[in-house]
Amino acid sequence: MAATPTPLSADTGTRIMAWADSLAVHTDQPGLLTRTYLTEAHHGAAAQLTEWMEAAGMTVRRDAAGNVIGRYEGTEPNAPALLTGSHFDTVRDAGRYDGNLGVILPIACVAEWNRQGRRFPFALEVVGFAEEEGVRFKATLLGSRAIAGTFDTNVLDNVDDSGKTMREVMRAAGFEPDQLPAARHDRSRVLAFIEVHIEQGPVLLNEGLPVGVVTAISGATRFIVELEGLAGHAGTVPMDMRRDAAMAGAEIGLFIEKRCGGKPGLVGTVGQFNVPNGATNVVPGRATFSIDIRAGIDAEREAAVNDVLAEIERVCARRNVRAQIRKTHEAASVPCAPWLQSQWAAAVERQNVPVRHLPSGAGHDAMAIAAIADVAMLFVRCGNGGISHHPTETMTAEDAQIAARVFADFVEHFHRPQ
Repeated sequence: MAATPTPLSADTGTRIMAWADSLAVHTDQPGLLTRTYLTEAHHGAAAQLTEWMEAAGMTVRRDAAGNVIGRYEGTEPNAPALLTGSHFDTVRDAGRYDGNLGVILPIACVAEWNRQGRRFPFALEVVGFAEEEGVRFKATLLGSRAIAGTFDTNVLDNVDDSGKTMREVMRAAGFEPDQLPAARHDRSRVLAFIEVHIEQGPVLLNEGLPVGVVTAISGATRFIVELEGLAGHAGTVPMDMRRDAAMAGAEIGLFIEKRCGGKPGLVGTVGQFNVPNGATNVVPGRATFSIDIRAGIDAEREAAVNDVLAEIERVCARRNVRAQIRKTHEAASVPCAPWLQSQWAAAVERQNVPVRHLPSGAGHDAMAIAAIADVAMLFVRCGNGGISHHPTETMTAEDAQIAARVFADFVEHFHRPQ
């Protein structure tokens, strides 16, 4: 029998937006939103989330990583849980919806269910992941990795800008690093993980759609490339005799753009390009640049990477330039479970909204949680051209309302395949 939909209050979207504004008050830097792991602002945001969760009828705890976990019990005590949530740390000078939306939207829905006295055959756990962005200690997904049991204890020795180690900061905040293994969730107690997140891109905005169903979280490969040619006088070295490192890098960058431009879901970016000690009247003898290649399908990403590396070799050989290539990051893609995607799609359709499937080019906590459970995501339209990780990041109360209705509908109809 189909579940009877919960009539969300008409002001749910407005409440979600107001809560996002309230969380933004907790910042490390007055005048702009920066909230990093285990700072005073971070603790303030955790306390605010705890207050909202408790008011919504959840029991709340913080684990050894500092995650804020609100549990809304099912009709049977200690039932396995459907997990949801996102992170409440931010990048520097951030927007107020990235991460935060995926925590406060579920709390608003739980508050409605609690008001109506409604429970489900399973528990619902809303997790505010303490750290995802990697700003303070240059290590990402700390909160979700702790819950997945994949926390790399080597990063406890990473230091922040003041020279304090993560281990020292955790202990000063009352969290014992030795207890991190206890934060791991038993996979038999997790039914699935779902995450609501702003798109951080322009696809839904350009297509006039409020929400979309994520197909996969793209894998990524990153390199730093250093090219060494030969510096020379810009007026006296003939064009055909130059060993111009910058032009070699530019040619490689254009190849990356062309190679990654013809297949949906595959992207390639040269985000940093530097000519050390460059001058207007000098042929560049050195150039350094970054490469970031992403795709939702690993085979497509790997093929593009191989083609780019081969092109670097060809360009450098033709231009008599040497290349040093250092891989700085590699992460496999995480597909969203088809059975969860179909339930998201059905929930979207029941709101009379067209279903749009799209990949995520950004990383999310769901990537880490995939180690212990099937995962899926719902994207919410991001305004202002899709800008994110920036104070001009925006969304609307109307879209928050629609996303909350979709989320509530998903939970109310949620079932695991036999």
